[in-house]
Amino acid sequence: MHIGIDARLLHYRQAGISRYTLQLVRALARIDSDDHYTLLQSIRARYPIIKDERFTHRKVLTPAHHRLEQLTLPLEISPLKLDVLHSPDFIPPFRVNCRSVITIHDLNFLLFPHFLTKDAARYYGQIDEAVRHSDAIIAVSKATKADIIRLLGVPETKIRVIYEAASPTFRKLHDPSLEQQVRRRFGVRSDYLLFVSTIEPRKNVPTLLRAFRQFLDDYQLDIQLVLAGQKGWLFEEVFELVTELDLEDHTIFVGRVSSEELLWLYNAAKALVAPSIYEGFGLTPLEAMACGTPVIVANTSSLPEVVGDAGMKVDPYKADEIAVAMWRILTDSELRESLIEKGFKRSAHFSWDRAAQETLDLYHRLA
Repeated sequence: MHIGIDARLLHYRQAGISRYTLQLVRALARIDSDDHYTLLQSIRARYPIIKDERFTHRKVLTPAHHRLEQLTLPLEISPLKLDVLHSPDFIPPFRVNCRSVITIHDLNFLLFPHFLTKDAARYYGQIDEAVRHSDAIIAVSKATKADIIRLLGVPETKIRVIYEAASPTFRKLHDPSLEQQVRRRFGVRSDYLLFVSTIEPRKNVPTLLRAFRQFLDDYQLDIQLVLAGQKGWLFEEVFELVTELDLEDHTIFVGRVSSEELLWLYNAAKALVAPSIYEGFGLTPLEAMACGTPVIVANTSSLPEVVGDAGMKVDPYKADEIAVAMWRILTDSELRESLIEKGFKRSAHFSWDRAAQETLDLYHRLA
């Protein structure tokens, strides 16, 4: 069977969907010895995604999210004679001469349209056509599946829930010099709480900053907040609020980091705080738990489904509740150790090899 995977986004952004695509490809290479794959890459990509003779890399001219991709990408794909095309980035080319699978990671653009830029609204506005033209849909959580059924009217039989997982890269490090390495690399002067995500409205960073300000005022602990992730859109309020709340000396924005740097940051952090208003899956809490870092997550969307009883859950709209959770996780050693132990067990429930096998089964069923 000849399977195509649209991996163009990897050239432009190394956030959630790109990481999903990369981990899926690597896992498929481990478990599948029979099929042939063509990975669609940007013409500007400098390196192959994976070195494996069963994986052909085809550079295409059409950029990811381009306004004309529904016209040009099908023309570039047609000569490949694929049996199945998988589009991990929501929107497939609508007119292709093969079966089509899409992965829907979340529907935040339907639930919170006021968070979108004009270009994002144009791109995601194609979702109705996308679900109509696809032969199967992968949802990354039960919460996302429920949203797809409720908001798009898709039959349940067309949707398959296949969970993501943390990369095997994320693990507990036993390095006594790690804390000093992090301090030197990122300018951290004390213990810190960690936030990991693209800075965009649904990630709820303003409420996180207000909660952190309240935490500092109420409990007088010497701690910093490290925010790792590139700027997305509508991020200006975040940096204005840092100044307004007098948090310049207590917050560190490290921007986009490598996988190795993120591993260090997780391991050295006292806790990960993920107060997102909405998440389709919630990969960063899973990565943190795999590193032995306790997590505080919002009690919304898929986050309780992913974290289970291994993390503290808070109302993402209540800064005071988030501040109390910060204090408890930093000062209650019994709670902290319990969350760490549960986090290791919980993260081990999710596996990329299992996700790849379930995805491969879906390809075969369609073809």
